Amino acid sequence: KLPEGMVKKIAYQIMNAEQIEQFEKSPEMNMAISDPDIGRFRVNIFQQRGEIAIVARNIKTEIPSAASLGLPPILNDLIMQKNGIVLFVGGTGSGKSTSLAALIDHRNKNSDGHIITIEDPVEFIHPHQKSIINQREVGVDTNSYEEALQNTLRQAPDVILIGEIRSRETMEHAL
Repeated sequence: KLPEGMVKKIAYQIMNAEQIEQFEKSPEMNMAISDPDIGRFRVNIFQQRGEIAIVARNIKTEIPSAASLGLPPILNDLIMQKNGIVLFVGGTGSGKSTSLAALIDHRNKNSDGHIITIEDPVEFIHPHQKSIINQREVGVDTNSYEEALQNTLRQAPDVILIGEIRSRETMEHAL
């Protein structure tokens, strides 16, 4: 058992000033943190029973291939298309983010172009290979999915990855 107040202390140490201010207004925070010696983590800080709680999931830094994940080969073909929409749905921990990262990585290795991801938080870091990749984190690089999507179209992307669609407005902008 941790000493009283320890989880809050840890939470406030890993959040920046803007995140702390946001958390104090609405006690929910999603973020990614990295430490070169430990790794990269997706972190959810929230309140439960009047106390602050933290859930951290390790994010592998190496992006797996679609084949190593057992994804159907047609998905590699789909990610190479010039037009269309692909929806990835599933429960928490089902592999959506990892699968999408594998597909973006495939496109990045095999086609030049401009890829924009809008995520909360950014999980896998994609280095530029054949494509230029801009990764925008909601709450850090943009205020919302809707705002990012409005401006993304002005940036001439070939591929847009939207990490989550939780509102009607986000869906409308996506379509």
